[in-house]
Amino acid sequence: MHLRDHIPEPWRVFLGEKLITLYWQIIEDFTREVYASQIVFPPYEKVFEALKWCNPESVKVVILGQDPYHGTGQANGLCFSVHRGIALPPSLQNIYKEMHTDLGIPPEKHGDLTPWAWQGVLLINAVLTVEKDKAASHKGQGWEWFTDTIIQMLSKESENQVFILWGNQARSKKALIDSRKHLIIESAHPSPLSAYNGFFGSKPFSQANEWLTTRGIAPIDWHL
Repeated sequence: MHLRDHIPEPWRVFLGEKLITLYWQIIEDFTREVYASQIVFPPYEKVFEALKWCNPESVKVVILGQDPYHGTGQANGLCFSVHRGIALPPSLQNIYKEMHTDLGIPPEKHGDLTPWAWQGVLLINAVLTVEKDKAASHKGQGWEWFTDTIIQMLSKESENQVFILWGNQARSKKALIDSRKHLIIESAHPSPLSAYNGFFGSKPFSQANEWLTTRGIAPIDWHL
C-alpha cells in the first residue's frame, strides 16, 4: 500500500493533483526507506492521524507543531498530544497551564487531545515523522512541502479559520495564510525553554473562541 492511501479520502480529494507530483513521490520514497531501516514515530498507520478526525471543510482551528515526539510511545499523530497513560511532555504541561490561566480549565492528567480534533482543531506537525530519540531528524525531507500545501489550500479555500503558530518554525508559516480572511495567533513556543518569552499570557484559546463566535461559528470546547 502506498503512503498516499493512508490519507483520509476527503483530504485526498481536497489535495487532488498535488498527490501525483514529484514532491509527493519524494515523500513516498523517503518514508518507505526510513520505516524499513529506522525506528520511526508515529507508527506508520498513524502518520495522518491529524487528518483523520476533521475533514477539510470542518477545520476551525489549526495548531501547527514542529515534528512528532521522539520518545518511545509518545507520538500519536496529533501534534502535542500523547495517548492516555503516557507521561505529559513539558510543552503539553505548559499548554495546560496557559489554558488554565486563559479559561480556568484545570490541567488534565492525560495528554490525549483527540477531543479537540473531533471539533475541528487540526493538530498537525510541519514534519510528520521522526527517528527514535533524534529530534528534527526528518526535517527537510519533503514533509514541509506537504504541510505547507495543506496550510495554503485551507487558507485559500476557506475563511474565518484560526491559525495558532507557536515558536519560530510555526511562525515562519505566517506568509502562507491570508490574514484578511483568517485569524493568526502567534507567540513563543510552549517549550520550557521559551514559554516565558511570550507564550504564557498569550490567551490563544479565548482569542480563538472569540473570533469564531463573533462570526457565528460554534466555539471549541477546550475541556478534555
